Amino acid sequence: MIEISFGKLILLALVALIVLGPEKLPQAARTAGALMRRVRTGWDSVKAEVERELQVEEIRRQAREAAARAQAAQAELDETLRKMRPTGGASAEAPAPSPEAAVADVAAAKETPHGGA
Repeated sequence: MIEISFGKLILLALVALIVLGPEKLPQAARTAGALMRRVRTGWDSVKAEVERELQVEEIRRQAREAAARAQAAQAELDETLRKMRPTGGASAEAPAPSPEAAVADVAAAKETPHGGA
């Protein structure tokens, strides 16, 4: 913030003593200290708010990147599924089996011995 060396502080105290006099100097010093405390507190508050906003922006940026990666993965998955699905003509020739037929196939497979003779 403000850098004041010890020499400058002594010079400032001497000027204040000459200008204000010994009667008003203690009150002026208290007022200056309170003012500096308020300025420092305000500065710290602004600094903390800026840091919070930067963190929020970083989180938003990471969320946008994650959403973009998810969309790219979804697009890749959709493309893979589109390539794996049969074309319109092939699906008309070989209709999907009904659930009842699938259950019957599983039951028949269980009854068939797996000895392989």
